[in-house]
Amino acid sequence: MAAIRKAGAYSKRYARPYTRKSKKKANNFIKTVPAQKISKFNMGNRKDYDNHKFDTLIRITATHNVQIRDNALEAVRQYLTRNLEKAILGQFYLEVKVHPHHILRENKMLTGAGADRMQTGMSASFGKAVGRAAQEH
Repeated sequence: MAAIRKAGAYSKRYARPYTRKSKKKANNFIKTVPAQKISKFNMGNRKDYDNHKFDTLIRITATHNVQIRDNALEAVRQYLTRNLEKAILGQFYLEVKVHPHHILRENKMLTGAGADRMQTGMSASFGKAVGRAAQEH
């Protein structure tokens, strides 16, 4: 598994280029899209939540424009679910409302001896799809 770049590598968040993924392959802007890392979007006791049996509602929202990778969302989901299960044993409902649709690309550069033949520099630097992120504007 390749190392994950730091968030500053994807700091220009003002545009959503080339994120279209269609059921018809010809209409896709990006032909190969990385798999979704978030395994569950809804966890906990949905029935009691729908019947308004929980007296506390907690929402976590961003105050600034943010971009969050799907593996970070999955890590937070696992952390919260584990701690809520330990603390209140199934008396909670957790829902992930953001969906990572933005495709992150990386123009991989090779370093070391003998790597000069494989590099193209900035020509044809569209990059390979390396992950997904959720953006909020």
